[in-house]
Amino acid sequence: MKRTLAFTISVIALLVVGFTIASDAQETQSTSKDTRQAKHEARQQQRAQRLAEYQQHLDSVVLSRNYRFVPQTMQQLPAGIMRNLQNPCYEIEVWPEAVDVCIPFLKGYTPPYYLVIYNYVLPSVMGYTAEQTDYGWHVTFQSTMFSATTFTFTFEIYTHYGGATLTISSPFYNSVQYTGNIFGI
Repeated sequence: MKRTLAFTISVIALLVVGFTIASDAQETQSTSKDTRQAKHEARQQQRAQRLAEYQQHLDSVVLSRNYRFVPQTMQQLPAGIMRNLQNPCYEIEVWPEAVDVCIPFLKGYTPPYYLVIYNYVLPSVMGYTAEQTDYGWHVTFQSTMFSATTFTFTFEIYTHYGGATLTISSPFYNSVQYTGNIFGI
């Protein structure tokens, strides 16, 4: 009988200790979950704030006409080969008083097309417009680039991720589309 009583008391003591440890573990676990959740929400708010600040920055850059487009790919439309551009010198800089163009272009009326590099500082452009859209900005302007042909530059600037597409079109040549990034000057 003494053994049974001692065994019962020891089992009850172990159960009490086990429940105490389990409840402490649950409290610790719920506290760590609450802490994790709070940190997660704080990170989400910080990211949302950074994204909003970045979009505002790109909006102000486009409105001020002080930005640089750095292309990463080019493709002759409608179904040309996608080419990666690795040359860090290729860019288009848009300033309030001029546009600096250093970009490759595929020229020709029929295949085989040949590559030319447009390397001009355009003191003025015609019809510069910047319209805000749901995804960012639609910017267009025209230039003759010191030739008899009028080239139309069309930027689609995506403020959510900082990317842009540029399409250079003319009445005589196939359009060439570039994808890249927009940076403030």
